[in-house]
Amino acid sequence: MNYTYLLKCADTTFYCGWTNDLKKRLAAHNSGRGAKYTKPRRPVVLVYYEEFETKEEAMRREAAIKKLSRKEKEALVREGNIHGQA
Repeated sequence: MNYTYLLKCADTTFYCGWTNDLKKRLAAHNSGRGAKYTKPRRPVVLVYYEEFETKEEAMRREAAIKKLSRKEKEALVREGNIHGQA
């Protein structure tokens, strides 16, 4: 399974990414190994994710979410919320 995910950083900004192992990726972000962007903004919290069969689908969705405004991302989190625990 592949995932597109949205994190809320300690400075309240959002970070969007994709992975095939959500738990491992979240742990990497919180240990400082996840992404240059999230490293100084820890801790991060998983606030939203979607599941996809293929890597390509997850990457396309990541690109689409990154184009959303902050208000649109907030609405996505509020309306879709988190789809369970990874």
